[in-house]
Amino acid sequence: MEQKYLKRTIKRESLQSKYLETEKKALVYLPPNFDTNHKYPALFLHDGDDYFSLGRIATQANKLIDEQKIEPLIMIAVPVEKKLRTREYSPIGDRQQAHIDFMTNELLPYIQERYPIDNEKLVVGGSSLGGTVSLYMALQDPALWNKVLSQSGAFLPQTSSLLSDKKLNWLSIYQSIGLEETSVPTHVGNVDLVKRNREVHAIFQAAGANVHYVEQEGDHTWGTWQKELPVALQFFFAK
Repeated sequence: MEQKYLKRTIKRESLQSKYLETEKKALVYLPPNFDTNHKYPALFLHDGDDYFSLGRIATQANKLIDEQKIEPLIMIAVPVEKKLRTREYSPIGDRQQAHIDFMTNELLPYIQERYPIDNEKLVVGGSSLGGTVSLYMALQDPALWNKVLSQSGAFLPQTSSLLSDKKLNWLSIYQSIGLEETSVPTHVGNVDLVKRNREVHAIFQAAGANVHYVEQEGDHTWGTWQKELPVALQFFFAK
């Protein structure tokens, strides 16, 4: 019975980005019994190759689909060059806007042309700075990106300032943080991500966002993020 959970279909895609001035890769997970005549929800993942290899998200999604706990979905995993990650994901990164433009104006249309995705059911997410940049994408284009997965979001003081006085009743967000993440090394020094996530969560609540907030035992590693993915997937894609 367990064996079938390991069987998965992953396509490799590649496109040239004018915004990032480089070739970008994407891994596309297709659900069991994939049908080109059916439109599927879509989950776009930052640090996408890590979500497949370290988060085991494809195997976990297959299992949840088989158990009728979530609807079948397509997942688009976007790898990042590690030396450029902070520049492309951080709010103070000099390539963040170019990355957001790539995701919205290049990658999304590329996927829409090739795969039957439901444009009303798009989710974008990531861990740490991947969760941060996903939120920034949503704030720039809420008509498209109104569902966000943020695992241990590396929120900086700028994030709270950016969110202040905004109405966020259009936003659905899964937000989690590990209770051991009180001094996480980042590009701006060690940061108390528990404190930062609590601040941002309070803003989400006050602004009317639909937020599923989780505090749990765990640190800033894939061991923590992998365990909670079934709950996150059911938040967005429950049948």
